[in-house]
Amino acid sequence: MRKLILASGSPRRKELLSVLGLKYEVCPSKFKEDNIVKTSAEEFVCATARKKAQEVGNRKQGLILAADTVVCLGEEILGKPVDEKDALEMLEKLAGTTHRVLTGVAIWDPPTGKEAIQYEETRVFFRTAKRDELLEYIATGEPMDKAGAYAIQGLGSIFVSGIEGCYFNVVGLPLFRLSQMLASFGVDIFSKEEADGRKGEVSTDD
Repeated sequence: MRKLILASGSPRRKELLSVLGLKYEVCPSKFKEDNIVKTSAEEFVCATARKKAQEVGNRKQGLILAADTVVCLGEEILGKPVDEKDALEMLEKLAGTTHRVLTGVAIWDPPTGKEAIQYEETRVFFRTAKRDELLEYIATGEPMDKAGAYAIQGLGSIFVSGIEGCYFNVVGLPLFRLSQMLASFGVDIFSKEEADGRKGEVSTDD
């Protein structure tokens, strides 16, 4: 199999990709999301994931996997908070509402030029929350590097009353959709070759 390269330094994406048991290398993309013109959230996450994959593919040889996740409240796109004040504003907006989490996934094989770009959407229901609760949550530091200022897999789970769709998508990588996309590139997760790869350690190139 061609070497699989994860174009992300996200600990959550590393953990999720490891769930599939695939051997991969990490090479975080240097592409800046600010360079994407924001149209619809769907177009934004797909375009960003594609640019991340291309940036890494121009430096590394292998099958490139990139992703981008945002939280959407109505037409507003919420990325990662810039500071604690920004995190509080985001969480106060989300409290007592239903929002969407979108992840764009891009896979690119530079030698052949083949690429696949798709997105996954999950609806997340937030309970109402007191300002003091939100401030205490922010004080833990967990929200500061998360889209929408919360982590469903962490303490942020206490604000989530339910979801519709893929849970892993909210964490940062929709595993079902990813497995289907990888299959189109000939990656069989249950093949003997991949099973042997599970015995290897993940290499990192930061």
